[in-house]
Amino acid sequence: MPRPMKWRKVCCLPEINKFGPLDTSAKAENYVIMTVDEYETIRLIDLEGFTQEECATKMNVARSTVQGIYNEARKK
Repeated sequence: MPRPMKWRKVCCLPEINKFGPLDTSAKAENYVIMTVDEYETIRLIDLEGFTQEECATKMNVARSTVQGIYNEARKK
């Protein structure tokens, strides 16, 4: 039986739900799908300057989980 999933804490939902170059058409192939927890991880680490440990504490998950989320978000 798998472990129950922990609820991840997120400060707030993004105000804008689209991001990308302004000069391209709004076709589906130009979109990058990012989850809310990926957005939150990037916001905390890159914008707020938190360490992965501090980010993990804020989001109520393990540091290794934050590292995985952050790596996937940066690939996108």
